[in-house]
This record gives sequence, structure tokens and C-alpha cells, in this order.
Amino acid sequence: MCGIVGYIGPKSVVPILLDGLKKLEYRGYDSAGVAVIEKNKILVVKSVGKIAKLEDKIAAYTPEGSVGIGHTRWATHGRPSDVNSHPHMDCTGKFAVVHNGIIENYIEIREWLESEGHRFVSETDTEVIPHLIEHLFEDSIEQAVRDAIKKLEGSYAMAVLSKAEPGKIVAARKDSPLIVGLGEDEYFLASDIPATLSYTRDNYIINDNEIVVITAQGVKVTDAEGNEVNKEIFHVKWDAVAAEKGGYPHFMLKEIYEQPKAIRETFSGRLSADNKQVILNELNMTPEDIRNLKNIFIVACGTAYHAGMVGKYVIEDLARIPVTVDIASEFRYRNPIIGKGDLVIVISQSGETADTLAALRESQKAGARVLAVTNVVSSSVAREADDVIYTWAGPEIAVASTKAYSTQLIAMFLLGIHFAQVREAIGPDYAERLIAGMKELPQQVDEILEEMAGLEGFLKEYAKRQNTFFLGRGLDYAVAMEGCLKLKEISYMHAEAYAAGELKHGTLALIEDGVPVVALATQMDLYDKMVSNIKEVKARDAQVIGVTYKGNTELKKVVDHVMYIPETDRVLAPVLTVVPLQLLAYHIAVARGCDVDKPRNLAKSVTVE
Repeated sequence: MCGIVGYIGPKSVVPILLDGLKKLEYRGYDSAGVAVIEKNKILVVKSVGKIAKLEDKIAAYTPEGSVGIGHTRWATHGRPSDVNSHPHMDCTGKFAVVHNGIIENYIEIREWLESEGHRFVSETDTEVIPHLIEHLFEDSIEQAVRDAIKKLEGSYAMAVLSKAEPGKIVAARKDSPLIVGLGEDEYFLASDIPATLSYTRDNYIINDNEIVVITAQGVKVTDAEGNEVNKEIFHVKWDAVAAEKGGYPHFMLKEIYEQPKAIRETFSGRLSADNKQVILNELNMTPEDIRNLKNIFIVACGTAYHAGMVGKYVIEDLARIPVTVDIASEFRYRNPIIGKGDLVIVISQSGETADTLAALRESQKAGARVLAVTNVVSSSVAREADDVIYTWAGPEIAVASTKAYSTQLIAMFLLGIHFAQVREAIGPDYAERLIAGMKELPQQVDEILEEMAGLEGFLKEYAKRQNTFFLGRGLDYAVAMEGCLKLKEISYMHAEAYAAGELKHGTLALIEDGVPVVALATQMDLYDKMVSNIKEVKARDAQVIGVTYKGNTELKKVVDHVMYIPETDRVLAPVLTVVPLQLLAYHIAVARGCDVDKPRNLAKSVTVE
């Protein structure tokens, strides 16, 4: 992943591709490249780093073709490098491919193609696509792409060039965005509207399992069976700034809505098709290593720390291993008792968080094994840790983390279930239910987002308050901490999160007439106790917003408003519970006139103490 552009028309293609790639820079990337049809060959130029470096390389070639594709990459499989950059080619140089998404079964396909004589040069999952198309090609690039995607598992938006049919781009989509821009006698391809907005406001929005063939004569869209699809033109009314945000008013809201895709991509390839097994091939830990673990320490900062709190509950509950969660800035200075037989899990979205990186190094000095959970390939924590689990959230622009947090939770679930299965701490039936439940999470988050439309209406009243409290028990308390942080960092409203059982130990003194209280009630083994706590604050005239499962008709009798989530296993509930809290924080911040994407005094990545 991250950005795709393409062009067919009468103009020189390279300036258009570079312009489109620059319009997608806001998405974040670590390398870029282009492929151009020129004199019946495909010229590929690519470079790690910024687009300016790619431009310098292209200047040495001065290509003049009018058909081409380009890509900005955010590394997932393989470190950022020239060779891992897109476009990728087959052995013969006949095909070039750019791709967003994740091919889950790429190892299986790669091994098969290597046995057939294909030679691979990169570490990426994408490179299997051009080789597979080469292997299947007979006389039609469209048919070869159609045959190839039948063998691919995972997500993709891809564009394919072939010198066998030099006046054509073939593209396909499944679970990753793709649009076609309609100009006058020219056509554009992109993963996002900003790339085409300088040239046209008329677009086709390509849907899942559709295949696109673009020539100088026009655009043909077909479904998976080859039936032609009549597309409606989508006319863009946004300005260029809004277009970068996909029409959303803020990057944060866009990223909240990107969570289903990010969640799906993070567990893709890591859950067996029959729901019986978590597959973490990236771990170098043997079953004996896992069975012999004495203690686990989870170390992180901010939102990542809150993901670690969920991880503690999940790993202890499922795998029955003692887990301690520490704020990295405290852990590194408290002379922790760790050593051989202990596992330290460091969580960092950027992989460059200074305190977390220092904790990693101190842990290794003490003899502990370190596992990193990060969103950035080849980041410092990824390079230095003994093991890495990548969260495939993609770039996150807003300072307040949303989709990175959700994917960190998925990583915690994967580890918890995997460790539990190896240690035989849970039965196969329960493991199967959890894995099946995890696969349902993206659709369930989509449901929440659809049903929360219009939420800002009743929240305007709460935006006028100066204090808000979040309450929860068990996993709900861990999520309450994250919801509280979101509200504080983007709305500047004072907020506190408490374990609901602590109310009588001092917190209740802060509850007075009209104070907003957000009460989470999804842990059904603690539900009755949680309702008692809600009644305690209602008796002091608090205004309570409850969060619980659909079908629970009782909670609305004791709260002022209810936000519902779909039913799921209590272990998986945090991924769903946090979404209403993210939206609550967002809409209150907007109502208070705050700069949502760039809250005051904060930075996206904290690389100093």
C-alpha cells in the first residue's frame, strides 16, 4: 500500500503521474515509482524516499510515453528499499504491476511459481502478481488478470501494464479503494480522488470484485463473471483540501471510518480459513519458548499504553501468563525485575517513540526477549526487537490515534489466542469462536459507523461542559481510559477515567448536577455491578451516556442516552466499544471549535524524552 495513479491519453504521462503521486503524499509513504510504456517496452523507475528523489532519477531517462502507472508505497512486506518499491515486474519484463493491499497467500504462490522457474528479486507480497499474470497469460491481459485474481487471497487495488498490449491499463479491486477519472479523450486511475482532481471532477467509483480496462477509446468495467457493469458518474464537488480527506472534514474522521479496512488487513493471513488457528509466522518463538514464558511485560506510551492494558486482560484471561503493563517513561527508570524467560512487548505506532525504544534496549540488556508491535516497517523498534508483529493500519495523519489503536488491539488478540492455543489454556471450540468473531469485527465496525451518523446532534449539549468522567469495569475500564484520552487531547475538555468500583473511594465526590459520565457496560459478567455504579452517579444528578450491546433494553432505563454496539465475545468487545468513544470525542471537539487533526502542544510521534 499506499497510493496508485495511472494515465492514458495524448499527453506525456510522467508529469501527470508525478503530479498525482504528489497529491497523495498526505497519505504517507516511504518510496515511489513509475512504469511507462515507451517504444514497445516498459521503463520502470523507482526510488526509496521522497518523490523528489524519484524525479531526479527520472530526469536521467526523459521518458516520453503517454501510458503509465505510478505508486507511493508504505512498507508492509519487506523494508523500504528501491527493490521493494513498486512497480514490480515479471521475469520477462512484459508486465508491470502496482498494488495496494495485502496478498495473504503470497508465500504459497511464490513457492509454486519458483518451482516453475520464476525468479523473484524483492521481499514483497506484491511481486507474486506480475509473475502470476506472466504464468497465466496467453493472448489477453484482461483474461490473465481475471485468472490471476481467482488465485489471490487477501485485499488489493492493482493496476497492470503489458508491452503485449501497450495501449491498455487493466485494474482490479477487492477491499482497497480505486477510482477512474474521466477526462476529455484521456483517462486517469487512482486510489484516491485528490490524484485526479486537477484534471477532472467526473469519476467512476470502482466496487469490490470489479475489473477495469482503460484504453484511449474509453473505459470498460466488468464484474467477477465478466459481465459489463454500467457505472454512474460521481461528480466531485469538494475542493482540493477536502479531497485529500476523501470528502471528510478532518483526517481524524476519515481514519475512524478507515478502521474496518485496517482491522481486516491486520488479521489478514494470520487467521486460518477454517477458524481453527492463529498463524503468526513472523514470530521466531518456538512452542517451547511460549510454554516456558514466566512473565510478560507490556511497555508503551499514550494510546499504545491503553492498547497494552487491553492486552493484559486478554493474554492473562486466555493464555494464563502473568502480565504487567508499564508506561515506558516509568519502566525505563524503575529498575524492573526482568530477565531470561520473560517477554517484553513494546507497542509503538511509529516505532520511534523515545521512551519505548529505551525500554526495549534496557530489557534486552537484562536478558529478556523483546517483541515489537508497530505500524512502520524498518522502524527502530522493528529493527532492534527480537520479534515483530506489524499492524497494517497504513499511514495515520491525525495526531489523535484511532485506526492505529484498533489494529494494536487486533495484535493483542492474535497474541493472546496464539499463546493460549500453544499452552492449551483454551479449548478448540472457544478458540474457533474467537477467531470467527474477529473476522466479523470489520463489518460490525461498519455497522456502528452507519448507526452513529447524526451523533453530533445530542453531543452539542455536552460540548458546553468543562468536565467529563468515563467509567468501566474489566476490559471496559481499559477502553474507558482510551476514550478519555481522545476527549482530552482533541477537545481540551478535562476528563478522567476510573474503574467503576473505585467510585466510593473518592471519585464520587466529583459528581454533581449535570456532569457528563460515559459508562461502558459490555462485560456481562460485571454488568449488574456496573449498573449499580451508574445508579450511584445518577443519584447525584449526573448525565449518563451508556454504551452496551444491541438488544439490551434495560440500560436505557437508567441512563440519559445509549450508544449501541453489535454483540461479540467480551474479549473482542474493545474494538467495537472504542468506536462510539472516538466519535464522541470528535464531535465534541468540533462543537468546541478545536483543531481536531492538530491539537495544541502535541506531536504525532514523540521521539524525545
